[in-house]
Amino acid sequence: MVVFGAHPDDVEFGIGGVVVAETQRGRRVHLVVGSRGESGTHGTSLQREAEATQAAELMGATLQFVDLGGDANIENTRAGARVLARIIREQQPAVVMAPTTEENQHPDHAAVGRMARDATRLARYGGLAELQDLPRHAVSQLLYYPIGADATPRDRQAVLYPLSDDVVATWQQVMEAHASQMQTRNYVDYQLARSALLGQRAGVGHALEFFPNDPLLINSLAQIDGSSRHF
Repeated sequence: MVVFGAHPDDVEFGIGGVVVAETQRGRRVHLVVGSRGESGTHGTSLQREAEATQAAELMGATLQFVDLGGDANIENTRAGARVLARIIREQQPAVVMAPTTEENQHPDHAAVGRMARDATRLARYGGLAELQDLPRHAVSQLLYYPIGADATPRDRQAVLYPLSDDVVATWQQVMEAHASQMQTRNYVDYQLARSALLGQRAGVGHALEFFPNDPLLINSLAQIDGSSRHF
């Protein structure tokens, strides 16, 4: 699985609990961050890179930084999509996750979400000259994650992912690794409260949500083992 984020803390705050749960199940997860947070109010780029490195280690994931124009300067470009498509070809993931493309959030988030969407297509085009040194690759599913409540799509049905207590505990440590960002807002309490509310919808303690870019394909109704509605 490859997870894209615009800034050093996006994956951790937005979908970190799912990353922790997946790596604990033995899944390989590669994180790709499109800036070093150099335009942020708190924390230097070196500090934020170190925080992201520590967080990735706690999650059991690998981490890669790429230059997509710099913090607060990321734009949805075809060149940027090719950068992400190259990573997809290198990593050969079945699943790609990226920030939602909603407008009411940091513009870098939406830009990375759109480039990730385009990159999943470019990665499978065998005749693309700029990527012909790598074998083409088609992902099975592109999933969008909201980094905050304002980034949640209003016109799509969410998939809820329950989090066990031990996953939540590790996820909290992951978020706390980004100490510089806690000077702006208590993001840990915010994300835990958000996941607790989602958990109430799912009938569990905590959950996170994501949104498929395309319809999910199942081979049997037995693959559906619950819903957020208790009839």
